[in-house]
Amino acid sequence: MVWLQFIFSAVVIVLAAIQLAKYGDVIAIRTRLGGMFVGVILLAGATSLPELLTTISAVQQGVPNLAAGNLLGSNMINMFLLAILDLMHRKERLLRKAALKHALSGSLAVLMIGMVVFFIIANIQGSVGWVGLDSLAIIVVYVISIRLIQTNASHSGPPASTGEIPEGTPSLKRGLLGFLIAAGVLVMITPVMVSASVGIAEITGLGTTFIGTTLVALVTSLPELVTTIAAARMGADDMAIGNLFGSNLFNMFALGLTDFFYLQGRFLGVVDPAFLLVGMLGLLMTSMALIGNLARLERRIFFIELDSLALILVYLGGLWLLYSRGMSP
Repeated sequence: MVWLQFIFSAVVIVLAAIQLAKYGDVIAIRTRLGGMFVGVILLAGATSLPELLTTISAVQQGVPNLAAGNLLGSNMINMFLLAILDLMHRKERLLRKAALKHALSGSLAVLMIGMVVFFIIANIQGSVGWVGLDSLAIIVVYVISIRLIQTNASHSGPPASTGEIPEGTPSLKRGLLGFLIAAGVLVMITPVMVSASVGIAEITGLGTTFIGTTLVALVTSLPELVTTIAAARMGADDMAIGNLFGSNLFNMFALGLTDFFYLQGRFLGVVDPAFLLVGMLGLLMTSMALIGNLARLERRIFFIELDSLALILVYLGGLWLLYSRGMSP
């Protein structure tokens, strides 16, 4: 029964995520904000809703390690998906083409992941009410980051602000309505998939710490996978790449926001130090993706670029390391 529940919810999420990409592109065209801006902010926020909702549910149920593992593990998966996305474009390197456009969002993602790792190590005790100063700092930096991305997008030239709107493009009203409906479906079905994942985890005997970093993070990252691939196939490359870097930004924002729902004190103060390894792996992979995009390496091993291969190997090696270090109890 739990497997049927998992498959059904996965199919619904796939369909909703495809519509999310479709109507996100409509909004980008109609508002002339551009695919990168919509991908980094609007699409990344919507497809990261499962991570946020799962994290809030986990802390309310008294499982903060599952919450932290979900968000930090999702950073690793997003960069793994970036490598997969690049493999889909063998003739033209997708990431090279859009490298400079996403240097800012990638750099800001590195900054925010680094901040979270630092705050876990520093264990700063100050708080406002029950919300830690570290969480408030993360939220403030996220808001500043979005402002920087918005300003940079408006100064980066007129590719999205000129040119005719393709014939047959739905209206902005329809685009917004479709986007909201798809996001709403995603919000409703995600807890069903997470519940099924937890049931599968209990059957297999794996613990919540490792499951949060691997299975739950993978499940809640499914919208990013489907939406990114769908956006790339529609030719919305900027939106596809921006979605992944933007999702890493949003995940760290979600860690800070979760503190408002953890009423027992500072959320980052109760996160197991073992998650520093997960955070560092996400930081390493995001840095590798950013450097690989800007370095313009052109070497291949068979059909795989060196930077994409490195991301895949680090991800798989990281999972093995987490399990071998006892992250499964």
